[in-house]
Amino acid sequence: MSRKSESPNQKLHTGFIDREQLPVIEPVPGCRLRTPYARNLMLSYLEMDEGAEVPLHSHPHEQGGILLQGRLQLTIGDETRIVEPGAMFLIEANVPHRAVAVDGPAVVLDVFSPVREDYAALTNQYIPPVDQT
Repeated sequence: MSRKSESPNQKLHTGFIDREQLPVIEPVPGCRLRTPYARNLMLSYLEMDEGAEVPLHSHPHEQGGILLQGRLQLTIGDETRIVEPGAMFLIEANVPHRAVAVDGPAVVLDVFSPVREDYAALTNQYIPPVDQT
């Protein structure tokens, strides 16, 4: 069952979700997101190519996640770690964070609350472009 939302591009999702049927957002090169959401919660299934980077950014949403596959160099605030599958993290609103897929591709499941309005509209408002120089 799906309910219509305010966004003209995507619907609220409840019940079971087939991620392959969801539209893909590519906020930066090598990073693909599928972002189903309900009224107050958004999931983000993130696939990253080897070396892909989500540059340092922040947003007013709380974020939690778990690394499902691969390895990430993850920075949250002033701390950077290499994390492996099963690693979980929580990021408070407005805390700068960054992720880079190292030694191969990576898959992350993130959760946002409240719903990221930019992803709901299939756009990106908070992640800056990757510096390609």
